[in-house]
Amino acid sequence: MTRRIRQTLIVARRDFTATVFTPTFLLFLLAPFFFMGLSAAIGGLGAASLSERVQRDARIVAIVSPEDGARLMAADTRLRRMFRDLDAPPPLRIDTPAADVPAQARALFDARGVDVSAVLHGPLDRPVIVSDESGRRTGDYLAELAEQGLRADPLAAERRLSAPIRQSIARQTTSPIGEGRAAFFTVFALFFLTLLLAGQVAGSMAEERSNKVIEVLAAAVPLESVFLGKLVGMFGVALVFLAFWGSIALNVTRLAPPEMAQAMSGVGPAIGWPLFVLLFLAYFTMAYMLLGAVFLGVGAQASTPREIQMLSLPITLFQVGMFALSSAAAASPDALVATVAQVFPFSSPFAMGARAANDPALWPHIAALAWQALWVALSVAIGARAFRRGVLQSSGPRWRWLQRAA
Repeated sequence: MTRRIRQTLIVARRDFTATVFTPTFLLFLLAPFFFMGLSAAIGGLGAASLSERVQRDARIVAIVSPEDGARLMAADTRLRRMFRDLDAPPPLRIDTPAADVPAQARALFDARGVDVSAVLHGPLDRPVIVSDESGRRTGDYLAELAEQGLRADPLAAERRLSAPIRQSIARQTTSPIGEGRAAFFTVFALFFLTLLLAGQVAGSMAEERSNKVIEVLAAAVPLESVFLGKLVGMFGVALVFLAFWGSIALNVTRLAPPEMAQAMSGVGPAIGWPLFVLLFLAYFTMAYMLLGAVFLGVGAQASTPREIQMLSLPITLFQVGMFALSSAAAASPDALVATVAQVFPFSSPFAMGARAANDPALWPHIAALAWQALWVALSVAIGARAFRRGVLQSSGPRWRWLQRAA
């Protein structure tokens, strides 16, 4: 019994020493610190970016004469003192009436660059308030502004109060805020699916390396073909996973309550759903290939599952950073951070997927897909060369050339 305990302790000490006294264990040990910091940064960044976009793009508009506009602005200033910052309606904008005011009001709901949820036009004693499905609250606020604007006039003290006429309108396009939400959903979905599915590649490569299968394949075909073939094969597995759960998600959404369907009705991509679905699949392909190529190189260098876990951790943290960068790009599509995220190869699929939700232009996606395909080829070539030099030293091309020379 004592002997078995001693043997157990020897094995335990061996495994403990082999795991702890390695450089990669330090990364594993500090991983929660970095992960919590990045998670907090991502959550704060996403909330702050969405709030900033709402404040930047959301508006309520009054199409009235300058005199009525001054009354409404004065009433707006008084009423906003009663609101907290989080409960305040969007900023008020005064527009000059055009020849066809009703058409001018309807056009505001489909204008790009601004998210108008409610519009007031006509005289303040009987204004017409037009709002979309999300503008009921802002429409009530405009009605209260009209009433307060009349009460601010001393001559209106004995007159009847404002009697607004309500009209609802259906948007022909998605709102900027709806596009921003679609961009965030796109970044999150690409990040989650890629990180969930691409890690299988490392285990597959490490398993074949331990079984010496990879050496047989490398002797028969070029190593770059082996790497790319394994990447394409595992991508096929990912597509089966995506098709299975995608079918379930589509069927579940049909059973969703009407309130949820109405809440999601304003969320949509600027480029349109058919092209957006194709671009989402294309960017998922590129994101999977890029991350899969990195994991493939890790699996080729690692000889045990323990080493795979240790080496995969920094890659995961790096991807979390790419998610944070792409989220910032989704919130500010015209800022410098968006350009950086779209050009940097490992964040480019996420950021360009967000751009498809924010921008209807098609040509940037053609250039981005070509750029990402180039980096997939480079990642596969670098991984194959590192494997050849670090593991297959005896079968590398330089070693065979020296043997023939001898």
